[in-house]
Amino acid sequence: MKRLTQIILLSQALIFSCKEKQQNLPDPLEAGWKEKAVCEVIENNPKLRVLKCTFAPGVGHEKHYHNPHFGYTLKGSKFRITDYKGTREVNVPSGYSFKKDSITTHEVLNIGDSTAVFLIMEYK
Repeated sequence: MKRLTQIILLSQALIFSCKEKQQNLPDPLEAGWKEKAVCEVIENNPKLRVLKCTFAPGVGHEKHYHNPHFGYTLKGSKFRITDYKGTREVNVPSGYSFKKDSITTHEVLNIGDSTAVFLIMEYK
């Protein structure tokens, strides 16, 4: 019984922590860079919201959260990404896709010399 209680408490803590992240951070549409929007809504229906996010060199995306989503890179560049793993620099090529099945948080900065464009498809 003690083990079951521990599991329930841990589950509640994880759920609360995800809600806490959502309450304290903007979503990708609300988040911008230096008070300017970087994403726009391309499609919004009962099942899916599609965002197009554009990052010129030196432009980033302030810390924000993502609900489960699929992303596709229309135009790539080099980014500095800060998330729960720390900070790293990555080349994100055109045509790269990614998928997250859980709530995630991060901040990014385009440190490359070309404008990057992403499509982010969020499941509702």
